[in-house]
Amino acid sequence: MQYILSFAVGGLLCVIAQILIDKTKLTPARILVLYVTLGVALTAVGVYEPLVNFAGAGATVPLTGFGYSLAKGIEEGVEQYGWLGIFNGGFTACSAGIAAAILAGFVMALIKKPTSK
Repeated sequence: MQYILSFAVGGLLCVIAQILIDKTKLTPARILVLYVTLGVALTAVGVYEPLVNFAGAGATVPLTGFGYSLAKGIEEGVEQYGWLGIFNGGFTACSAGIAAAILAGFVMALIKKPTSK
């Protein structure tokens, strides 16, 4: 059942993004920023945490989950280091995901020659 919930929530977030791409003049980059910012904002008001507990990876894998991870990292950084945690908490929480994305991009660039359109 957890797989179905994750798929449904993650799919719904992706459907909303696709509708924004198709029906508005927002560029994909602006939608990306909107989703990350929305994840931070929903975490700040306490709405995103119950969604993560309900849907698991369906809520943490999309871009809103990246905003959630940033916000949670900053919260933990502030608890540990005080106001200095604002600056290093988000980096600490998201560093593994960012490093994995960079490594995967590098490996794909080695496997397939990039071409311009």
